Amino acid sequence: MARKFLYVVAALIVLAIAAAFTYRFYGTELLRYWLVPKAQFVAQPSLKRSVYDDPQMWFARPGVADDPSRSLPASVQPAASSRAAVFFIHPTSYVGGDQWNAALADEETNWRARVFLRGQASAFAAAGQVWAPRYRQANFGAFLTTAPEAQKSLDLAYGDVATAFDAFLAQVEPGRPLILAGHSQGALHLSRLLRERVAGTKLARRIVAAYVVGWPISVTTDLPRLGLPACASADQSGCILSWASFAEPADPGMIVDAYDATTGFTGAPRRGTPILCTNPLTGGATPAAPATANLGTLVPTEDLSSATMVVGSVPARCDERGFLLIGEPPQVGNYVLPGNNYHVYDYSLFWANVRADALKRLAAWR
Repeated sequence: MARKFLYVVAALIVLAIAAAFTYRFYGTELLRYWLVPKAQFVAQPSLKRSVYDDPQMWFARPGVADDPSRSLPASVQPAASSRAAVFFIHPTSYVGGDQWNAALADEETNWRARVFLRGQASAFAAAGQVWAPRYRQANFGAFLTTAPEAQKSLDLAYGDVATAFDAFLAQVEPGRPLILAGHSQGALHLSRLLRERVAGTKLARRIVAAYVVGWPISVTTDLPRLGLPACASADQSGCILSWASFAEPADPGMIVDAYDATTGFTGAPRRGTPILCTNPLTGGATPAAPATANLGTLVPTEDLSSATMVVGSVPARCDERGFLLIGEPPQVGNYVLPGNNYHVYDYSLFWANVRADALKRLAAWR
């Protein structure tokens, strides 16, 4: 029996090595084959703003009983909600479907979205009321192709986000300070929201901070069009934070290749330009901070139903290109992407620091 077990282990190791080898040389092509929808893009009517008057169109908002943004690890006490209103755009949770955009009632997609909100949006609940809309998000496969259907699906998703944002503003008291945050696809939509709805408007005066996390922002060709500066210190308000987390040795090659092939918001190419990197442990441009500066990392349970807080376990430093390096790979879950990419954990690695950061910037807001 023991010998058979060793044979099985050896076979699994060989399979793992073969899979890694295959991904190394054919990974992108395999992902595109399996995850890019084969169906035609289906245009859908725009949602009316009144649709978002319905609390059921929000994962999180005042009055929602099972609000995932109120989820806290056992060691953290609930805080009295401060005066801000938080608009949070969740990341891609529609994976592997055969359509370009998720259905609003897709149960599996919504379950994943709620998991993300528990580990991300919950960091802002101490600063104010969190509003997180449902939207017809683009399929994960839209980020693996340059086909025109991909941009159409992203435009449809952004239309829902913009409509939800208008409804959010209509339901929040005028003059209340605002925190805007998102991750991955949500951060992409947030960057467009900043360009189209915030930059150059009176609304910009109400922004405590914008957390555009898990999506690259070019310091030279994107930031000038977003209407807010990069956060240079932890006590600054009215500014933008952004980071993308990699353990070491880091291989951000796929990100760099895609980034360098695109055009920035100013119309200039992004190729070779620095990526905005905010160190979430210091809240500013300080490039490096030790693990002792980490106030708490969320480590989820295997079934993702809850998480525990681990203090002082993950350091952070911004490298010369603008990626956030976190040292040796921390054991925080099974969803690390190729290249030691900790994209899924961008918020949870620094959850307690993000929570403290939002409160500090809110105190500095005028």
